[in-house]
Amino acid sequence: MDFLIEAFKQAFFLIVNLDRELLEIILLSLKVSLSAILLASFFGVPFGAFLGMKDFPGKSLVIIFFNTGMGLPPVVVGLFLYMLFSRSGPLGFLNLLYTPTAMVIAQFILAFPIVASISQASVRKVSPIIKLTAKTLGATPFQITLTLIKEARYGIFTGILGGLGRVMAEVGAILIVGGNIAGYTRVMTTTIALETDKGNFELALALGIILLSISFLINLLLYYIQKKEIRTNP
Repeated sequence: MDFLIEAFKQAFFLIVNLDRELLEIILLSLKVSLSAILLASFFGVPFGAFLGMKDFPGKSLVIIFFNTGMGLPPVVVGLFLYMLFSRSGPLGFLNLLYTPTAMVIAQFILAFPIVASISQASVRKVSPIIKLTAKTLGATPFQITLTLIKEARYGIFTGILGGLGRVMAEVGAILIVGGNIAGYTRVMTTTIALETDKGNFELALALGIILLSISFLINLLLYYIQKKEIRTNP
């Protein structure tokens, strides 16, 4: 018990004193995860809106494919990217392996299906009357798309935050493609795993507390958005 209390004391000491190594790891984690979710949103929201609005042959299969991607195992993504970016792989000449860029790509692949699938479902839920009204008022296809995205914004934000929550907590893929290099590719989740193995529980606990706090804030925001959506669309 004394061991646990002392470990928590040291962890809080690192947080309160803004330990330099701790801050570097947190900042890199945020940089990688936010870059990945921004990319996933940039491509995933329009693609999800397209799937939600348009009908075409094989659409159901595409939706099932992306819904399956929401549960994509991170280690499989890491393995696939490792084979692509390794020296003998087809993209080895890019020298991306063990870089933050490779970590962003891995997290983008994990977040994209979540953002696209939930955006698709949210846009599909928008009342057809709104689309018909926009058409009647002479809106262009682009303006109609923007109107539907605006109406589905709460659901879309939920998807984006859900994707962010997943990539922030992810460890398998970024460990494989990032390599956990100190001062370069070491992020919160991979550091927790490494420091626990080394018996350095203070740093691991400090990062765990920060990670849980970020997760709590994401879920708090999700709750607020969902509550607002219920009020808007009772």
